[in-house]
Amino acid sequence: MMVLKLLMRGPLHGYALAQQIKQGSDDLLHVEEGSLYPALQRMLKEKWLEAEWGVSATNRKVRIYRITALGKKKLARDVSNFEEMIKGFMRVMKAAKS
Repeated sequence: MMVLKLLMRGPLHGYALAQQIKQGSDDLLHVEEGSLYPALQRMLKEKWLEAEWGVSATNRKVRIYRITALGKKKLARDVSNFEEMIKGFMRVMKAAKS
């Protein structure tokens, strides 16, 4: 969900995605390459993303990912489900205070 949300802002390569997650979470979340790249491959296979080869700011060949229309629909569903889950969680936590 975070990857799709970040790609809503614009195309990014894998390392930039990992850095944005790390920076955006104030270093609370770290995405390892061993998790990120297989996830990106699954999202490509599901057609939630598309990718093309490009060159990074450091002049390296990188794969640049972009969210697709199908990915945007997936993100909207996931965000809605996540928000409902958080509401349920908060209800349970509020009841547990009593």
